[in-house]
Amino acid sequence: MNDPLSRREFVKASSLGISAGLAAATVLGGAPTQAARGPNDKIVVGLIGCGGRGTGDATRFKNLPNVEVAYVCDVDDARRMAAMKALDVPSAGAVSDMRRVLDDKAVDAVVIATPDHWHSPASILACDAGKHVYVEKPISHNIREGRLLVDASARNKTIVQHGTQCRSTGMMIEAVKRLREGLIGDVLAAKCWNIQRRSPLPAGEEAAPPAGFDYDSWVGPATMIPYRTNRVHQRWTMWYHFGVGESGNDGVHDIDYTRWGLGVDTHPTKISANGGKFFFNDDTEFPDTQQATFEYPGDGQPGSQKILIYEQRLWSTNYPYNCDSGAEFYGTKGQMFLSRRGKISVIGERNAPVKLDIKPEPQDDVAHARNFCDCIRNGTKNNADALTGHLSTSLAHLANIATRVGRSLTFDPAKEQFVGDDQANALIRREYRDHWGVPKGA
Repeated sequence: MNDPLSRREFVKASSLGISAGLAAATVLGGAPTQAARGPNDKIVVGLIGCGGRGTGDATRFKNLPNVEVAYVCDVDDARRMAAMKALDVPSAGAVSDMRRVLDDKAVDAVVIATPDHWHSPASILACDAGKHVYVEKPISHNIREGRLLVDASARNKTIVQHGTQCRSTGMMIEAVKRLREGLIGDVLAAKCWNIQRRSPLPAGEEAAPPAGFDYDSWVGPATMIPYRTNRVHQRWTMWYHFGVGESGNDGVHDIDYTRWGLGVDTHPTKISANGGKFFFNDDTEFPDTQQATFEYPGDGQPGSQKILIYEQRLWSTNYPYNCDSGAEFYGTKGQMFLSRRGKISVIGERNAPVKLDIKPEPQDDVAHARNFCDCIRNGTKNNADALTGHLSTSLAHLANIATRVGRSLTFDPAKEQFVGDDQANALIRREYRDHWGVPKGA
């Protein structure tokens, strides 16, 4: 739904200092790149996707000094109005079409907190409109879209901050620094886990979308499938058409800081994964139980090869270190346990305890938003850029693909293609319908 500005709305917007453009061509046609701002310049933000996570993200931005949330955008009338009230946004800034936000030259940055299948397409549109982007995890619905977003950020010189907030958390930064300094020797292997007891998805049925909800725009560039009562606003993350499963929804946090601590900055070359729906008998499609292994060859010589393991159980309340989310790093001289829940411990060789002067600290969402704003103002590199998000989210994609095809896979990191496997390669990208949100090159 295009939702063009009426004359009355335009006058209202102008009186509020919000000058909205009308042509979608502005969004698609290479708007001028923003220059770095001064240290005290106001940053104007638009929220796209007004669910609980999006409204929470926008609240954190609103509470930062000299940041204004000028727009809330959602295709659900009730969610949009609730966010407008919660964030104290003028009614002229509550819109249903994201192009309204992207066309406004007064907007410096957008927060993308839509369902997964819109994350990269919306972020690419924003970059091409000259906006900086704070995009919730997972950064993409598939590997190809993630690469297109990396390219869009570089092409437009716009900052993209991925919502893996551990990258801006003091304890995590210091812990990874110590790993790099050799606290536990050479780190050759790491294991992370996401273990929690999810509730089963209630039974649903295909039906007409409810009044006040634009389902066509919600589906966006994805191919159309019928509205289902237990998919939209519920567990859409667990459906192939719209989500990335739990590995991309929550597990990507653990995957990301594990990859960071392991010190690998490319894709793996070998992937093996097993799992499926071992516990839940409901409509969801992604695994509730999964274990994936990723091998990084380095230069092929001993000492450069590394391995990362991801473990997921969505039906359990038993987990290592009494912590549902965590990682272990295995070095040649010791071991580190690290969790975004604010826990850290180290043992040396022969399990000898190691005292640390690192203050335990849970995931710091505010610091991540602040880092994004600071980088907009000073032009420096942010903590979780598009490539960082792409490499970590791709591990979730790779695990899901290996699980779906039921075999180990070999991956070419440069080409971002599986070697000799047409079935797996078909899952690197998705099909689209004729829609303005389809990324160029997809």
